[in-house]
This record gives sequence, structure tokens and C-alpha cells, in this order.
Amino acid sequence: MSVNDPVIIAGAGPSGCVLALSLAKQDIPVVLLEKCNSLPLDLRASTFHPPSLEMIADLDEDVIEQMLARGLHADRYQYRDRATGEVASFDMAQIADETRYPFRLQLEQYELTRMICERLKDFECVQVRYGCEFLSHEQAADHVLARVGTAAGEESIRGSYLVGAEGARSNVRKGSGIGYMGFTYDEKFLVVSTAFPFEEVFEDFSYVNYISDPQEWCVILRTDKLWRVLVPVFPESEADEAYYLSDEFVQSRLNRIHDRGGDYDIHHRSIYAVNQRVAETYYQGRVLLVGDACHINNPLGGMGMNGGLHDAFNLADKLVAVIKDGAEAEIEFARYDRQRRELAVQFVQKHTIENKKLMEATDPDVQRSRQRMLMETASDPVRAKAFLLERAMINCVRESLSVQ
Repeated sequence: MSVNDPVIIAGAGPSGCVLALSLAKQDIPVVLLEKCNSLPLDLRASTFHPPSLEMIADLDEDVIEQMLARGLHADRYQYRDRATGEVASFDMAQIADETRYPFRLQLEQYELTRMICERLKDFECVQVRYGCEFLSHEQAADHVLARVGTAAGEESIRGSYLVGAEGARSNVRKGSGIGYMGFTYDEKFLVVSTAFPFEEVFEDFSYVNYISDPQEWCVILRTDKLWRVLVPVFPESEADEAYYLSDEFVQSRLNRIHDRGGDYDIHHRSIYAVNQRVAETYYQGRVLLVGDACHINNPLGGMGMNGGLHDAFNLADKLVAVIKDGAEAEIEFARYDRQRRELAVQFVQKHTIENKKLMEATDPDVQRSRQRMLMETASDPVRAKAFLLERAMINCVRESLSVQ
């Protein structure tokens, strides 16, 4: 088929950017839309799992070299019991024979989008349009028409296909009438960033720590720049949210983790809802979905952004097959749906829910039992490797590609 009409990608987050670069490298015209006037620098996902690093490396050597140089290499992670001090430590060297990158790379997701958008400047077939918000679309037999809003007013862009990569509130998904199945947890997550050196006050502290406590569990992980602390909160009103974001509450929670005898320096704080949702389909005609537009989950385990990146790489292969090789679109897109949506339901949702349960038990006996299971698993090389292959998303990528 003709490639005169570009693939329109709504959303310049990690999934949208990776998809744009993948298509550009195949000389497929792309229009990448970003509603903000520049790439957002907000703090969101910060963990890249081994399969994601492998896919990015295969896509572009310059990008992966920048990522590896800038990011923090977390070659182990820990499950800690705050009450007993027991630690289950998982060493990712145990999967060195399964991946080129036996570590989690801790790097803010916006670093990746900035690197890729800089790289996209090298391709004449790509337009990156900032301050251009996707509004709605219409499909025809041989094209899709996207209506966008800009500072100069509304306009229409004709494309061969439209990809929704603009997050959980995706207008592409909503405009297609695609349902978003699942649920929202009662609690929300408070995330706080600080430069305080937790590694200096806790013995043998890893860069990624899941800390259980019947009173209040938490996650403490290091990004490339700061330590990030996540705790559950239960706001029932705007006033509650304001309190949870206040210095009084934030400082009390950080000092409960480690009493430093004074205030912590706070670089960032936010509260967000926690969902487990999957779209009822990942495509409808010439419209396709990737990333948070089609699946969201709680962040424990760092699987959300990585799953979105895997969507993008998978979909890129399907679009190349259709646009350049003449493959049947319905067949390729149905395979994309089977490989990615069913995986999101069966693996990502399952494991992120399990990760949360490992943390939040309020019964001390249940918590002791789970900590004992984790420690026994970590101390057994065979079980530890199996655990790491699951949590590093290596198994799920392999299983996805085996689906026909």
C-alpha cells in the first residue's frame, strides 16, 4: 500500500516516541503529536527492565549508550521486613546468561523521550508537533482523519493509521468507544523525592527496596538523580489530599522510615490514583492503542512503562509488515491484540497485584510467612532465577512472541 499518508501517533511519551523512531527507521512517514509545548519533565516511571533495554539497543545504539551512561544500574533488589529487619535480596547476576543487561536501569522516563525526540530530528519522514492536542478522529476505508487543536485553532491531519499513546485518559480510545475494564484501588500512592542518602543509614541497602510493615508498607528506590519514597494514603476529600501533601505529613512519614532528627529536603511530591485496567481491544480498524492508553496497573515492580514499550516495539513490527510488506492489516492487528492484550491480562495485571499483596499484609503472621517465602526463594539459586525471570519481564516477552 502507499505510504504517502503518515502514521499519526498521539502522545510523545515513552511508547509513542519508541514507536515513532521504530517506524522512522523503516522510512515510514510519522506525525508525532504532543499536546504540551515541550516534552513533559514530570516524574513518573523510572525503571527499565532487561527486555526493554535489549529492544532499545537493537533499535538505536546512540540512544542505548546515552541511557546506560546516564542511568543507575541496579543489579539487585530487596524485599525487607521493617518489623524484623529480615531481608530477601535478589541478585540479577543470576540471569546474566538470559539477557545482555542483567540489571534494572533506574532512569527517569523523560530522559528517554528527550533522547528519542532529539534522534528523530535526523529523519525527514518525521514531524514532531508540540502544542498539538489530539481531539477526535474519523475512519475511512483507506485512511483516518485526526482533528487536532493548536494555538492557531483546530485542523485536520490525514493519516494511514492512528495510534493512541496519550495515556490513561486517551481521547483516541474514548473516541473509538473502546471500554477500559478493571478497577481502582481505594488507596492512593504518595510519592516523595529526596536527596537524603538512605544508603548511608541502612546497612547493605540496595537501589530498589520493597519494605513491608503491618502498619504501613513503603517502597524506597533510587533514580538516576534522587531517592524516591512511595507510601499508601487514603484521602476521602481534597482536604485530605492537601494534608497528605503537607510538610507535616510528608516529614512524619520520612522520619518514620529514618529519624534524622530534622526535616528532609523535598524535591517533589505528588499523589495519584492506582488502577488495574485493560482495554477491551487494542485496535479498531485503523486505530490502535499502546501503553497507558490500553493498560494501566499499580507501579510495584515497574511493569507499566515497560509493558508500554513492549507494546510499541510489537506494534511497530506489525505496522511495518502491513505498510511495507503488504501483509493483511486485520491479521497483523489481531495478532498484536492477542500477543499484547492477553499478556496484559494474564501477566502484568497478575504480577502487579501480587507485588502489592506481598507488601500490604496487615496480619503479622501472614507477613512473616510471605517474608519467609521470599527469603527462601532468594537463597535457592533455581527458585531465585525463576523469580527474577518473571519479575524482570523476560518470561512474559518470550511468551508474548510465541503467541500466533
